[in-house]
Amino acid sequence: MKITGIDTICLSRQHEPERQWFTASYLTTKADCTIVSIYTDEGITGIGEACSYGSPPSIKDWVEWLAPQLIGKDPLDKGITPHTNGRSWSYDTAVAGIDCALWDLKGKIMGKKVCELLTEKPLNKVRLYASGGCRYNWGKKPEQLIEEAHDYIKDGYTAMKFRIGTDWSWDKVTVDRFLGLVRELVQAVNGRMELMLDANCRLTEDQAMQIAKELARLNFAWFEEPIPANQIDGYARLCSSVDMPISGGETLTTTEQFRPYLDKKAYDIVQQDVGICGITEGISIAKMAYERYGVKTCPHNWHNGLMTMANAHFVASLPSPKVLELCMIQGPLQWDIIADKPIIENGWLILPDKPGLGVELKDGLIERFPYIDGNYGKQIKPEDLY
Repeated sequence: MKITGIDTICLSRQHEPERQWFTASYLTTKADCTIVSIYTDEGITGIGEACSYGSPPSIKDWVEWLAPQLIGKDPLDKGITPHTNGRSWSYDTAVAGIDCALWDLKGKIMGKKVCELLTEKPLNKVRLYASGGCRYNWGKKPEQLIEEAHDYIKDGYTAMKFRIGTDWSWDKVTVDRFLGLVRELVQAVNGRMELMLDANCRLTEDQAMQIAKELARLNFAWFEEPIPANQIDGYARLCSSVDMPISGGETLTTTEQFRPYLDKKAYDIVQQDVGICGITEGISIAKMAYERYGVKTCPHNWHNGLMTMANAHFVASLPSPKVLELCMIQGPLQWDIIADKPIIENGWLILPDKPGLGVELKDGLIERFPYIDGNYGKQIKPEDLY
């Protein structure tokens, strides 16, 4: 069997006003999706999703550039897989999309699920956590966060991650005011869900330390990317100061990039995303982190359903699997790209009993979700929201 072609499709869907979400002063107005398909001379096709983050055309360009080194090769040859380099986001995510598509293709050729190719005894379902908390704003209705949590509980989720809201300077938000909302959330949840906080690298070390100590007291599952990602020593100090995991690394794409964090005990949980680093490198990072440092993996997983399936197979194969992130605010594009949406019940994703990633694409995606040029969001001011 030989690879005969590689194709990339770029998709978009404009968010309705009520679906738009924000981080600090950035408003997200559309959903994007980038899908890589690898074709063979025997009619078997592998599919994989690359993490878009505003760059689908650039990812498509890199896939086209890499394609000649794969066309004509045996898809089961491990040596054909490109490697991430940790220097170019678009290049690395293009590699990730190719790598995920190759694993899907290998599974279909061999009649096995991807997780079965990765380990002898994988899980057949993966626990999800609802990832949101991106629609509350401090000047209008911060209690929306609590309403959102109640909705996730009703839908059967047993864990939730949320963010720290709109730009704190707009409404003079302090650590104390933020923690007041957190305590209200904890009371409202009343033990029915585990809670995680993602600060999106927005805090100072002093702010992060104050928040981390209170989150630890409140039994949070972890505190994600509290300070700028390059402050490795700051992460190490946070990790050593609280009895609660500090996590990060979603944008890192190589084992070498993770090493300094792990050497300095700066992460208690690593969060590589196979839509960003690929399944091959994702497994290498997870193995290195767990075997050498005792650090577990809980992957970042944003955007759409095909990437969720790749990350689900990844989690199902881990030596100490925990949970998988599920973006709750992507809109219809998330699962409408897939012909048969996998079953999600009581907060668990059931892995389909089919080879590869277990899913196929719907027909007519380009016509239904034509790509919308431009970034997926824009910078805003307080008056744009209030």
